Amino acid sequence: MCLAIPGKVVELYEENGLSMGRINYAGTTNTACLAYIEEPQIGEFVLVHAGFAINRVNEEEARKTLEHWDEIVARAAEDGEDIFGMPLKADSDADAKAKDQGTGEGLS
Repeated sequence: MCLAIPGKVVELYEENGLSMGRINYAGTTNTACLAYIEEPQIGEFVLVHAGFAINRVNEEEARKTLEHWDEIVARAAEDGEDIFGMPLKADSDADAKAKDQGTGEGLS
């Protein structure tokens, strides 16, 4: 399955000669290559697939897409699954212990 997720460009920079940016995906920020977007601007929305911005979208389209995404996630969670059909799991005692000890083992 291939997904392109809309996000808002919040920072522009260059890395190894490539146009790059920090993209905010409804509160989660990550980097993406902007080399395929002509003259990217801070504040505009782009569709990102596999770390590459592949197209611009307007804010309304981005909002609608993220609302649909939230519905998909919520429906899957109601069935006890993630969006890929895998069972959701609560933190086990081992996960809690690893978190308390700061080892990182068992962390998702």
